[in-house]
Amino acid sequence: MSDKIHKVLAMSGLGSRREAERWIAQGRVFVNGKIAKVGDRAVSSDKIVLDGKLIPSASQGYTRILMYNKPEGEICSTIDKKGRPTVYEQLPRLSTGRWISVGRLDVNTSGLLLFTDNGELANRLMHPSYEISRQYLVRIYGVVNLSMITRLIKGVALDDGIGKFDSVKANLDYRSDNEINSSNKWYRVTISEGRKREVRRLWESQGVEVNRLKRISFGPIELPSIVRKGEFMFLDEFQTKSLLGIVKLEAKSYPEKEIYKHMRKRKEKKLRARGNNSSHQRKKRA
Repeated sequence: MSDKIHKVLAMSGLGSRREAERWIAQGRVFVNGKIAKVGDRAVSSDKIVLDGKLIPSASQGYTRILMYNKPEGEICSTIDKKGRPTVYEQLPRLSTGRWISVGRLDVNTSGLLLFTDNGELANRLMHPSYEISRQYLVRIYGVVNLSMITRLIKGVALDDGIGKFDSVKANLDYRSDNEINSSNKWYRVTISEGRKREVRRLWESQGVEVNRLKRISFGPIELPSIVRKGEFMFLDEFQTKSLLGIVKLEAKSYPEKEIYKHMRKRKEKKLRARGNNSSHQRKKRA
C-alpha cells in the first residue's frame, strides 16, 4: 500500500504535511535516488531522503506516544528567550524524528500533555472536526451559581467566537482542608475545543477568577497518579490503539522498551502501597 510522500514525512515526526509539501516543492526530497514531486507516492520498501539524510522510520509505521505531567512554570516551546524551563527538556531523546506536542498548556496550567513522533496523529488530534473531549480541574475564586453554569454550557461570546463547556460539575473531593470554608471552589469541566486559553477565558467572562487549572484527560487518555509532576510515561499498547482509533488512523504502536515497562510496574506497585483511593491521598494531591 502506498502513501503520498508528504504524509509519510509527517508521520515520521519531521513536520506537518504542509511543511513536507514545501520541502518537496523545493527539491529537498528524493525517493530511490530521484527527486520527488508534490503528489508522488511511496511504498514501504522505498528509500526516502530529506536534505541528504535517509529517513529510516518513514516506512515502518511505528508510532510513539507518551504522556507528560506538566508542572506550572514550564512552557510548551523548545526554546525560551527568557530562560524558563520547557516541557521538552524532560522528554527522552529520539534517534529519529522529533516529539510533537498534542496541543499546548499555558505556563500557569499544569497536567496532562501528550507527545508523539507521528505528525499526522498530532494534527488529527488537534483538529476541531474530531471534537475530542478534554477534561480539566479548575479552582475558581468568586461566586458560581446555576445561571452562570447554564450560560457556560449553552455558550458565551468570546473574542474569537462562541465558546462553551460540555459539562460543569462541582468537585468537592479535590480540595485541601484549608479550602473547605474559603472562597476558592474546585470544578470539573469538559470541553471539545482547544482554542488558546479558552477554559480561563470562559470563566473570566462570568466575572470570576481562575487561580488553578489542571488538565486531567485528553480523549480516552487519563493522567494517572503514578505519573507525578515533571514525569513522563509511554502509553501502553491498548492506550495507543484507543488514541489512534478515535481519529481513524492505522499505525503500529512502537514496542515499549523493557525499562519503561519496569518503570510502570514499579510506580503502580508504589501507588497501591500508598492506598491511592483514600480521601487522605485526594486531599494531598490537591
